[in-house]
Amino acid sequence: MTQSHPEIRDSVRRLCAQFPGTYWQALDRERAYPTEFVQTLTKEGFLSVLIPEEYGGSGLGLGAATAILEEIHRSGCNGGACHAQMYTMGTLLRHGSAAQKAQYLPKIASGELRLQAFGVTEPTSGTDTTRIRTFAKREGDKYVVNGQKVWISRAEHSDLMVLLVRTTPREETKKPTDGMSVLLVDMKAAVGKGLTIRPIRTMLNHATTELFFDNLEVPAENLIGEENKGFKYIIDGMNAERILIASECIGDGRFFIDRASAYAKERSVFGRPIGENQAIQFPIARAYVQVSAAAAIVEKAQGLFDAGEPCGTEANMAKMLASEASWFAADMCLQTHGGFGFAEEYDIERKFRETRLYQVAPISTNLILSHVGTHVLGMPKSF
Repeated sequence: MTQSHPEIRDSVRRLCAQFPGTYWQALDRERAYPTEFVQTLTKEGFLSVLIPEEYGGSGLGLGAATAILEEIHRSGCNGGACHAQMYTMGTLLRHGSAAQKAQYLPKIASGELRLQAFGVTEPTSGTDTTRIRTFAKREGDKYVVNGQKVWISRAEHSDLMVLLVRTTPREETKKPTDGMSVLLVDMKAAVGKGLTIRPIRTMLNHATTELFFDNLEVPAENLIGEENKGFKYIIDGMNAERILIASECIGDGRFFIDRASAYAKERSVFGRPIGENQAIQFPIARAYVQVSAAAAIVEKAQGLFDAGEPCGTEANMAKMLASEASWFAADMCLQTHGGFGFAEEYDIERKFRETRLYQVAPISTNLILSHVGTHVLGMPKSF
């Protein structure tokens, strides 16, 4: 199967070769942010691939972005430290004012500013976004924000955050999705002046945090689009996020298949390569089939997104199938390596932990099935 954007893929592979497993292993031990990796990606223009040329980016489509992230993950690296810049930027690009785009997009493209944080999820609402409680009250030329967010990645390593808040209480709206707004938060100006960031240590190195807002003042000019219409602004970003995450899963899946098939050919037990045994060979082959099928759905979803067509169902299905395929491949790869798979130096255990996340985030498998059951098959909602 011919892969899209071969020149981009080749460039990404060469860049990732500068950041071998030992680089990521050292970061993992300290739960440190891959600053050098992100700076290199930025310098080479890979994180600004979706930003229009007039603002200093490449002006390419989501297909180029999926190719970049897939190759990052297939190379054994991890795009989680920076992938948000690709999809959160779209909220600003599509719905920001001319002044906002002129002010921020060139600096994001050059790397002067990082737009890495996406503040949506809250402790009491989870994936029921309509029940968020973080509230922004308009007072003159500013909004005063109070509330809490959780599972917000990269907040400590981002200059800007796209923040979803309520500006009208849910009970006062006609539809639950009404009454929400999007603010662009200057993180350096906010920390210690109404914003507190608390890191959450997890099973993987994902720079995850909890955010607390206590009368944080955000200039009214930082409102993206119109007040109370913010939910629809982030929907496009969520579809892009799911497609991009799916491409990372495809990359992970191919990483595991590459490693497992190579090991199965090299490792000899009982006087022959273990890959001769069907109990080893067939799971690797099945993983290849599953990842290939998932990749086709990811490509379809990405094509619809770039064409401006509705793609919510396809984005959800792509994310679900890719995450499940990568997890099967991860488990297969660990089993193929046996005890060596648990050794840090092989990178299998690190990638094993990393790829498990994607059946939970950014949307759980059950919610995807609910979407398909109700929106596609017309069955009654259970919530």
